[in-house]
Amino acid sequence: MLPSPAVFHFLWEISTDLVKDGASVRTYGRLTSYKPEGSKAILSGQPSSAQCHVSVQTTLVEPFHLTLGAQYFVLGEIEKTDGLSGAILHARALSNIDGVDLILMQKAIMEQRCFFKERMSPHM
Repeated sequence: MLPSPAVFHFLWEISTDLVKDGASVRTYGRLTSYKPEGSKAILSGQPSSAQCHVSVQTTLVEPFHLTLGAQYFVLGEIEKTDGLSGAILHARALSNIDGVDLILMQKAIMEQRCFFKERMSPHM
């Protein structure tokens, strides 16, 4: 049996109760830090005036060419932690998406959510 497909979550949703431990997720954010010796990257996003950060474990996607400050798309599994970070995203795929219209992408994600919500609701 195949696992369920990864659900798209914004960075600011990952540390909340919306995302369960072990869930497969897709997200994106700006690469603000990378420590190759620990295979750890930090993605940042900004839903409003507050900045949010998610730790990304990059062991399974190394070696890769990275650009600090670039936007990256990540597919992986969530590990909830008790620390300040709240969650670690274990990356299975990491891709640079600089040049993508992020506002349009965010709109598409919201439309996809509405579509799936309508599809799952009982028809009258």
